[in-house]
Amino acid sequence: MAKVIVGLSGGVDSAVAAFLLKDQGFDVSAVFMQNWQVDSRDPYCTAPQDYQDAKLVAEELDIPFTTISFADEYWNKVFQLFLDEYAAGRTPNPDVLCNKEIKFKAFLDYAVNRGADYIATGHYARVKKTSEKYQLLKGVDQNKDQSYFLYTLRQEQLAKAIFPLGDLTKEEVREIAKKANLSNYAKKDSTGICFIGERKFKEFLNEYLLAKPGAIVDTSGNKIGTHDGLMFYTLGQRKGLKIGGMKDAAEKPWYVVDKDIKQNRLIVSQDHDDPRVMSKQLIAADACWTAAEPALPYHCSAKIRYRQKDVECRLVKIENNHYYVEFNDAQRAITPGQAVVFYNEDICLGGATIVAKHW
Repeated sequence: MAKVIVGLSGGVDSAVAAFLLKDQGFDVSAVFMQNWQVDSRDPYCTAPQDYQDAKLVAEELDIPFTTISFADEYWNKVFQLFLDEYAAGRTPNPDVLCNKEIKFKAFLDYAVNRGADYIATGHYARVKKTSEKYQLLKGVDQNKDQSYFLYTLRQEQLAKAIFPLGDLTKEEVREIAKKANLSNYAKKDSTGICFIGERKFKEFLNEYLLAKPGAIVDTSGNKIGTHDGLMFYTLGQRKGLKIGGMKDAAEKPWYVVDKDIKQNRLIVSQDHDDPRVMSKQLIAADACWTAAEPALPYHCSAKIRYRQKDVECRLVKIENNHYYVEFNDAQRAITPGQAVVFYNEDICLGGATIVAKHW
């Protein structure tokens, strides 16, 4: 009987993953990962309640349950880079980093060292074994597909990973949980990561980074306001700019279209599709491939953000292990720090970190 350790988060997805694996005859045990140093005075972090929910599900399924702290690894490998990227004016993706460094590295190592054949999570994705390699596939539920966040997984990790929800929709998962009498079948999905919770993002960043206010300028360089710090804004952003009612300006919304890091200026425009925020190309680095790098140049599809529809592109390798990606159609708000993830139909080939929106 194959042994699998499930990462129980307290949510319905991982609970159903554990239920399905046990139903299929696996030797199932569960781990609750504590990835953040919980302050009992923090009203925003849901980890204590998540722990209780996970523990109760394990009791309901009659499977062994334990807690493991990866807080040090999370701080050093995920959170510190998260802060460094924001301090540099970029917008990182902590979910990608968490999967790479914690769930499919620290947790996987922990499980293997305890004799597990596999680890499992509640991700909506699939792994397919072919004669030569393992493939990472999109989840069947296109609204929940999470392969975008898993592009850093390599062959040795895919060989040890099980995603029981890959062939299911979210509605089917909740129905399974309800029929199995799992106590968290109706628990709402998490909307963020523990260390931020439901608090305001700007308030959270202010606890760790020194904000440097500067000028908000239009595309002609005219100062029209003051920003609170470039780290608080992302390309394409409309809300929270606190500019409006300007003399001789149209009564139209303003959008962030660029960041001038050197001069600490936030550049805005009233044109939703301003040329500064639209681009048919990007430069990416730090690529990860689920199998081998495809023969380049390569025509495929890509996503520059989660839940975006796949868009056709051409992928070319350039100097210093950087990649040039050219899209058939201009894309809005290509954001340095985020991931560009490449696909061949349902197969996730891998991805890279966006470093610039123009060559």
